[in-house]
Amino acid sequence: MAATRLETVIGTVLRVGVGMSSVCLAVGTALFLLSGAPLALGLLQAGILILLATPVARVVVSVVEYVIERDWTFTTLTVIVLVELLASVVAALVFHQKL
Repeated sequence: MAATRLETVIGTVLRVGVGMSSVCLAVGTALFLLSGAPLALGLLQAGILILLATPVARVVVSVVEYVIERDWTFTTLTVIVLVELLASVVAALVFHQKL
C-alpha cells in the first residue's frame, strides 16, 4: 500500500525533529561531560525544546494538509487539537510565573 502525501510529510517532520533533537542532546551531553561549557546547557535545552515541539509541528502539518485536501471535518478536529496544545503551553508558562 502506497503512503499518502500526508503520511510522507508527517514522517519527514517526525524524523527531522527527532534527528535534530538527538544531535543536540548528544553533542550537548558530550560537551557537558568533557568541559561543562555553557554551550552544552544551551544545546541540551534546545534538544528538549525541539523534541517537545516535534508533535506540535506534526499537528500544524496535518492542518495544512487537510486544508489542501479540503477535508473540513479533519481540519476542524486537528485545529481543536492544536488549540488545546497551544493552550497547555500558555497555561504552563502562566502558572510557572506564579510559582
